[in-house]
Amino acid sequence: MSYDRDAVPANLPGLRLLPWEGEGGKPCFLSADRTDGTGGVLSRLADEIEAEQLCDGAEVLKGAVAVLDDGKAGEHALRLALRATAQAFGNVLRVADSRGARLPVTECAHEADLRRG
Repeated sequence: MSYDRDAVPANLPGLRLLPWEGEGGKPCFLSADRTDGTGGVLSRLADEIEAEQLCDGAEVLKGAVAVLDDGKAGEHALRLALRATAQAFGNVLRVADSRGARLPVTECAHEADLRRG
C-alpha cells in the first residue's frame, strides 16, 4: 500500500479519508454524518488503525536511524529501512490528511486560502 496525495480529492465535506485502500489502490471514504460525536463502528476502527500506523511509524523511524547509524550496514539493510520508512511515511501522510480535512475551518484559514488562490 502506498499513499498518493494527488489521487485523493481535496476536501470532501462530510467524508472521512480512511486509513486503507479500496480496489486498485483507490482511496476509501466514510460518510461522517454523525452529529453525536461518537462515530460509528467503521469510524472507531479507522481511529484504531490510524493510532497503530502512527505507533508503527515511530518504531520504523527508530529502526531507520539505527541502520543509518550503523557504518557496517549494507545496501540490503539500507533498502529495507528505506522501504519501511517510505511505507510508514505514506501512512502518516494519509492520517494527517484525513485528520486535517476534519478540522473546522476558521475564518482566518478560509481567508488565507482565498488569498493563495
